[in-house]
Amino acid sequence: MSNIVGACHCGMCRKWGGGAMFAIECGSNVSFEGTENIGVYQSSEWAERGFCQKCGSHLFYRLKQNNQYFIPAGLFDNTEGLIFEHQVFIDEKPEYYSFANETRNLTGAELFAQFTPTSEN
Repeated sequence: MSNIVGACHCGMCRKWGGGAMFAIECGSNVSFEGTENIGVYQSSEWAERGFCQKCGSHLFYRLKQNNQYFIPAGLFDNTEGLIFEHQVFIDEKPEYYSFANETRNLTGAELFAQFTPTSEN
């Protein structure tokens, strides 16, 4: 688990949690107890979202291609040392809120461009 927190302002994250999703990138070596209680929603061609079928808590956002998990920061008991470092889909952030933290901000197009292979000449 890293100590970096990012916020996603995409419409799906905002509908899923009522606001920006604050998440920590946890890599691919993630395991859960009580997996029989985890529901999974295929939210796009490239990602899925997991939730607890007993209490409804949001558990993860997972990129399918590389099995990379992003886990909501609020699920961790110890938040000491976490750094709010970036915001994505900043172009979809509604005007009714903003954060005072200075962060690296990416539009949806800029974020997707990071995952698109570049052609070498």
